[in-house]
Amino acid sequence: MQQSKLFEFAEPVAGVDEAGRGPLAGPVVAAAVILGPGHLLHGLADSKKLSANRREELAGEIRANALAWSVAWSDAAEIDALNILAATMLAMRRAILGLSIMPTRVQVDGNRLPDLQIGDKQLRGEAIIGGDAKIPAISAASIIAKTTRDQIMVRMDSLYPHYEFAKHKGYGTEIHRARLQEHGPCEQHRRSFAPVRRAG
Repeated sequence: MQQSKLFEFAEPVAGVDEAGRGPLAGPVVAAAVILGPGHLLHGLADSKKLSANRREELAGEIRANALAWSVAWSDAAEIDALNILAATMLAMRRAILGLSIMPTRVQVDGNRLPDLQIGDKQLRGEAIIGGDAKIPAISAASIIAKTTRDQIMVRMDSLYPHYEFAKHKGYGTEIHRARLQEHGPCEQHRRSFAPVRRAG
């Protein structure tokens, strides 16, 4: 899922972030966003510091005004097969590849970079700890990743109502752990995570 606006600018820089590394269920979601020079998006911040309503408002503004954006994920099966770190890096790479404008440089929240070899081209990359609070494009990616993942978990709630995914989005809350003990894991649970493994 992506959208772009063609624009002449010197160096397209993509901000990249993820949502959902810690939950016991659901995908890890990554987003990549390229903002134009002099972007007019105000109020960008780390998605965790915004209310759900404000995140949704900003996500709509980002999609409408970013030069390019893309979102991708790795599902629970991939997380179990690869491990959560490798699955996160894979989701980030997929998000970058999904951009309709290929960046020349990538800024990623955290201390690691995904594989940035795209065909015969090696993109420049910078890992920035706390980047989601410092770099507007990373903040925008954080918001897109978080809102997308929340929407996925709300849809999962209708398919697996016993677990109440819409309430906790797959995180290991008290109610989620109780439902997990009561019903056992479903196919959306990460069986490589210890609380799920113990319940299954």
